[in-house]
Formats: sequence, structure tokens, C-alpha cells
Amino acid sequence: MPANLAHFALNATDVHAARDFYGKVFGWTFSAWGPPGFFKIQTGPDDEPGIAGALQARRELVPGNTMIGAECTFAVEDVDATAHAVRDAGGTILMDRFTITGVGHLIYFADPGGNAIGAMQYDAAAE
Repeated sequence: MPANLAHFALNATDVHAARDFYGKVFGWTFSAWGPPGFFKIQTGPDDEPGIAGALQARRELVPGNTMIGAECTFAVEDVDATAHAVRDAGGTILMDRFTITGVGHLIYFADPGGNAIGAMQYDAAAE
């Protein structure tokens, strides 16, 4: 399975202001989902919705470094094998395997240059 870009997340200090901004600039639509202040982003119309997105409160995946910019998550066949490959290739696991019910299993890692990247093993039956 290729590791295609499957999801992006935008971090914001003021989620509601960011939602208003991206709605006006790109015409994106947002729907509340999960924890408070978390929104799914639909970047296109229903027949061509684009890559799945999220707008969320700013956070620190790397302790002491507040996330600036977009986070990218790549779809992988086996998140545990990906974590092993990350370590073997000189990367660092930032967030151990975390299950999102009904979505799948997620890790975040830093590449050797310090970039935070997500890897998701999609599984609609995940609990």
C-alpha cells in the first residue's frame, strides 16, 4: 500500500477565527466532531471533497514546540511496522500508537530534520 497523503490538520490559537478565515478565503465548510474546538474540514463539494482535514486548537507534538503550519498524516498499511521503520531510519516517535474509535490507529513521529508527521492505519472497526 502506498503511503498517500490522507489527512491534514491546521492548528490555531483561535479556532473560531481560523474557521471564519478559511471559510471566507477558500470556501471550506466545517463540522464539529470529537473534542470541543475540533472541526472536520471539507475542502470541496460532496462529489469531489478533497483530502480530509481538521481544524483544532494549537498543540505541542514536540514538547516545547508549538505546532505552526499544517500537519500531514499519511495512510499506511501497518502503523506498528511504520513506527519500527521510523526508529530504524533515525526518526523519533512523538506519540505512540493511539486508537481513534471508528477511524484507525495513529502515530506521530519526527523525521531526522525534526518535522512532525502522522501515520494512520485506517480501520473503521477500530476501538
